[in-house]
Amino acid sequence: MHSSDDLLEALPIPVYVTDAEGRITFYNAAAAEFWGHRPELGSLWCGSWRLYWLDGRPMAHDECPMAVAIKEGRTIRGAEAVAERPDGTRVPFTPYPTPLKDEQGNVVGAVNMLVETTRRKHAEVESARLAAIVMSSDDAIISKTLDGKITSWNAAATRIFGWEAEEVIGKPITIIIPPHLLSEETEILARLRRGERTDHFDTIRLAKDGRLVNISLTVSPIRDGSGLIVGASKVARDVTERKQHEELQRLLFDELNHRVKNTLATIQSIASQSLETAASPQHFVGGFNGRIQALARAHDLLVQGKMKGASVMEIIREQVVLGSSDGTRITCNGPLVQVDPQVAMQLALVLHELATNARKYGALSPAGGELSISWKLLMRSASEIHLEWRESGVPDVVAPVSRGFGTKLIERTLQGSGGSATLRFDTGGVVCELRLPLHSEGRAAAGSIQGETELRQGHLGRRQMGDLRGKRILIIEDEPLIAMNIESELERAGCKVVGTAGTVETAQDLIGSARIDAALLDANLGGRPVDEIAAALAQKGIPFAFATGYGRDALPPAFREAPILAKPFTAEQLIEVVQDLVASGASMPAGVVVLRPNKS
Repeated sequence: MHSSDDLLEALPIPVYVTDAEGRITFYNAAAAEFWGHRPELGSLWCGSWRLYWLDGRPMAHDECPMAVAIKEGRTIRGAEAVAERPDGTRVPFTPYPTPLKDEQGNVVGAVNMLVETTRRKHAEVESARLAAIVMSSDDAIISKTLDGKITSWNAAATRIFGWEAEEVIGKPITIIIPPHLLSEETEILARLRRGERTDHFDTIRLAKDGRLVNISLTVSPIRDGSGLIVGASKVARDVTERKQHEELQRLLFDELNHRVKNTLATIQSIASQSLETAASPQHFVGGFNGRIQALARAHDLLVQGKMKGASVMEIIREQVVLGSSDGTRITCNGPLVQVDPQVAMQLALVLHELATNARKYGALSPAGGELSISWKLLMRSASEIHLEWRESGVPDVVAPVSRGFGTKLIERTLQGSGGSATLRFDTGGVVCELRLPLHSEGRAAAGSIQGETELRQGHLGRRQMGDLRGKRILIIEDEPLIAMNIESELERAGCKVVGTAGTVETAQDLIGSARIDAALLDANLGGRPVDEIAAALAQKGIPFAFATGYGRDALPPAFREAPILAKPFTAEQLIEVVQDLVASGASMPAGVVVLRPNKS
């Protein structure tokens, strides 16, 4: 053995030498360990049992980098291959074949150094690292084949969807896809086969217990070593909480929008009705301002109570006692009980009208007199508050010849919430008996937010509405002031209002008993949906329109293509909608906003 061979033998790196024909003339112990056996000297090109390209294809020995270096007389660098040992293990390596030449430049042999690459080790470390990330991730990470079979399922997927890994691996991914969204999977698979990534789209998936889960989904293709797409990785983030926040925000904005519009509509109705009965501009201004102040004081009480309601005593104090010059002439007696926001506003208006009349003509006028306000709670089929307003000591009490706006307001205001008001003129003064429903807090909140419709004031004297004369119209509206204003405008146009309904039950009774040409329907009554009412109208063939400040999404699903009269609206727009309803097949007139459902 030559001294150079001694040096090569001592190297810890696999090294071997060949002659000019590629026959092995020497290899060190490290090379034998690398090959997994000791080949015979004279073997051609290399001592590997078998060789493979990196993509797994067999490599002939005469195609190996050492053979190319000898045949072409050049140094080979950057090549990679896989050697298979007799025991079947495969080792990726990088060869460094270098031709040996004589003084004339002729190839007389070659030396090759084999460096086992760390690709596998790196892959194993990387795989372990990725596995740890996947298992500890808060997002569901799922892999699947191109035919939709689940191949991996992490702990977050179990937490979000409820299935254990052993329950779903090997099963189709469609077990977590709702039936109506199966088309999404078809599109995702098509994109995967094109090598496209699906990035962050919101959708819904199905949990083991039947829950629908809002998720944000990302889908990426998985490729093998040769670049072929063999599957997909899905990352699903549970966005239920975010969706709930978005929905809450939307509801809050809708509520704010509705409350603002409803307040404006109520003011418009008060202005319109006050103007009709005012004897003079000064009389109108005084009555209008007083009613607005009554609403403002009632609203302050509701804000103090976080919009959950107000107590009867607080409303009496704000509307009656604080406005009296001599509070000793007023006695109040009743339990501490709270009414919902809608009833609170209505009661405030009624008490304001009674107190204003008492200060001008009755028990609280300078002529003297006394006022007694008492209320009690009755428990029957439903809870009710009965309140009695009784004036005494008022001489020469005479009932008015005509019924003004104040009298109508007192008598009809509470009807929208299922209550009532009875007004009479006794020998000692005015007596008013009120019946107020006492809803649960949750029901009251829903009713006050959703059960009101809005209008703008308007006058029709300049319009010719003969085509509506005698038409029988049903008004379904739980806000008395708005219903009164609609009724006035329709009657001025020649319509006959067959009734006003402030509750679902009243509306059903009128639909079943009255002959009706058209109906105006609030989007809900006292917080209750109006699906049944809309269905009853449709079944009877009665055309109707929704008058609402909400969008089309708030309408009953089966009737979302029905006409909508967007609020607030003018009297002219109101009449135009009614004209369209009673005219079979007429197109919606200009100026009326009719929303169409999104078909996308």
